[in-house]
Formats: sequence, C-alpha cells, structure tokens
Amino acid sequence: MKTFRPFVLGVLLAAAFFVYTTYHFGRPASWLSRGPVQITEAQAAPALDAEEQNNVDVYKRVVPSVVNITSTVVSYDFFFGPQAQQGAGSGFIIDHDGHILTNYHVIDNARKLEVILENKKHYPATVIGADKSHDLAVIQIKAPNLQPVTLGSSSSLQVGQKVLAIGNPFGIFNGTMTRGIVSSIRQVQEPDGTYIDEAIQTDAAINPGNSGGPLLNSHGEVIGINTMIASASGANAGVGFAIPINAAKSVLNDLVQYGRVRRPTLGIRPLPVPMTRELAEQLDLPRDEGVLVMQVVPGSAAARAGIQGGHERVYYGNYEIMIGGDLIVEIDGQDVKSVQDMAHVMNNHRSGDTVEIVFYHGKKRMSARVVLDEAKGGTRV
Repeated sequence: MKTFRPFVLGVLLAAAFFVYTTYHFGRPASWLSRGPVQITEAQAAPALDAEEQNNVDVYKRVVPSVVNITSTVVSYDFFFGPQAQQGAGSGFIIDHDGHILTNYHVIDNARKLEVILENKKHYPATVIGADKSHDLAVIQIKAPNLQPVTLGSSSSLQVGQKVLAIGNPFGIFNGTMTRGIVSSIRQVQEPDGTYIDEAIQTDAAINPGNSGGPLLNSHGEVIGINTMIASASGANAGVGFAIPINAAKSVLNDLVQYGRVRRPTLGIRPLPVPMTRELAEQLDLPRDEGVLVMQVVPGSAAARAGIQGGHERVYYGNYEIMIGGDLIVEIDGQDVKSVQDMAHVMNNHRSGDTVEIVFYHGKKRMSARVVLDEAKGGTRV
C-alpha cells in the first residue's frame, strides 16, 4: 500500500499539469484580439533633401549613357583545346556617333565585343583605338538616339570632394550607382606595371565589372574612368582608383583618328636609379635633382637639342651606368626632378609638339627648343 501511494500521487500531479496547461494556455488571454491590425502609415513619401535629389537627378541623366560591355576571349584548357570565356566591364558613350570610352583591360584580347545599353538592347562593337599604357580604349557601336555624357575636368579636383560612380559590378548589377569622396590624388601602379599619373583614389564602392565606367562630380560631369581596386579579396574594400579624365581627353583624338596614341619621346636613355644628393656629389653634378642622360639616340629630338649622353662606363651598386652626360631639369616650364616627372610631362604632349628643354652641360645651364618625336614600342622618354 505504501509503495502504491507515490504512484497514485504522481499520476494525480501529471493529470493536474495536463489540465492546467491545456485549458489555461490553450485559450487566448482576455487582452488579445483577432481583429484587423491597426498600423501607422506615412501620409506621403517624405521629400528628398537637396543632396538626395541631386543624386537622383544625376543618375537619371547619366545612366542612359553608361553601357555594359561583354568580351569573349579564347583560352585553352589542359589539353590545349580552345574554349570561349566571357568577361564583363563598363563604358560610357562620348558622342552621337557611338564612340564609347572604356579601359584597355576590358577589351584586351577580345575576339568579340557586345555592348548592352541601359534599355537592354544589344549591339556588336568594334575596337577603334587602344592604349595599354594609359589603360584606355575606344570602341564604337551603331545605334540610334544615343545620349553622350558630359566630360568635365580633373585638373582642379580636391580631396574631400563628393563623387559618384555608375557601372555594372560583376557584370550583372546593371546601372548601379555608388557614392563617396575623393580620398587622394596620387600616382599608382597598375597590375601590369604601368603607372597612372594623378590617379583619383575614392571610397565610392567599385567592384569587378565597374572597370571602364564613369566617375562623376556632383554636377554629373565625368571626371575619371574607374579602373581598379586595391583589395586582397578582389572585391570592394573602400579603395578604388580612376584614371583622370584629362588624361583620356589628351589622347582621345589620337585613339579615334589613328587607333593609337602618338606618344612623344626625346630619344634618351636615362639613369636607371633615382638621383640622390650623395650620387650628385659623387658625379659632381650642379644639382641633386633631374634626369641624368646616359645615352642619346642619334637623330632624335634630344640629339637635335644638343643634349649629350655619358662617355664613361662605371658601376653603381649592381647597375652599369654611363656618366658624364647632361642633366635635364626642365621641360616646357615644368620642373623635372625624376624620370617619373619627365614621363608625366611627356604624357601631356603629343609627338610633333615643340617644347623648350633646360639642361646642364657640365656646370653650364643651357636651353633649346625642339620638336618631339613619336615613341616606338614601349619607349616613354
């Protein structure tokens, strides 16, 4: 009997728990209702502030000019069998004739190019001109009612200035706009080793597929061509770069008319190491800045200017150099302190331009006016 009592007590407790939970929690409390939900809605969409409205206006005005570019290239599998691969990038229409400005790496080695407009229409495209060293290319489509962009100026950009980017990230999110500021303006090196002078660094989100798209100021004018990002993962990390639009405008006519850039050259081989105060003292140079000429191409612009190369072969570290040549310190009124400075000055000129060169022959300061030659191959100076 004593052993039966705990069993009965347990049954009674379980029954009580079942009845309590079933009838107490199984029915709604008195304060709950099953009627229609009463929510608070805005009477109307709130008005946009001035900055928001400007962003909307710029987007509506510019997005019809931004295109998606798909390129088909031929690669080879493990067994050397050819196979087609597609890439994607962006570009923007610059005139009513259908010329589109984009990056060189967007169209590089393409066997087939197709442009998709904002209205989703597809057009085949032809490469008109390309310049690898500037990472620029012009392609062309034949289409009606094209809306070109307005090209601005990149000469007076300031860090902190607001910018907008429009493109097709990853080749699938067409007509995407992001915003940010100009983070810095500086020289950067591209993956292939070429340099972009006065590249525009921005924190506006730029991802693969945005390459070739426009970077805009708050007025909707193109101030740069989005070209690359700095990221360990390959996706946007808040550091993107754009080619300044002035660099593109300076070569645009060459690309359209000649299919290439008629890059100028002086025809010299400069010292391959940076000039330092110590080196200048060792070589008894009149200045510790400038471009020391090691060799001069016979008949070149430098030769016509009377510039002379070195005449004594020595070793500087692991470098074999020629010393005794002239020191170039100024071109067309701009100081030349390094080979990079000289390349920057030359990028602002075309072959056939006449420039004044200031140089030192020994301790004697001299100047000469000369017509620049056209560079061949990869020659830059």
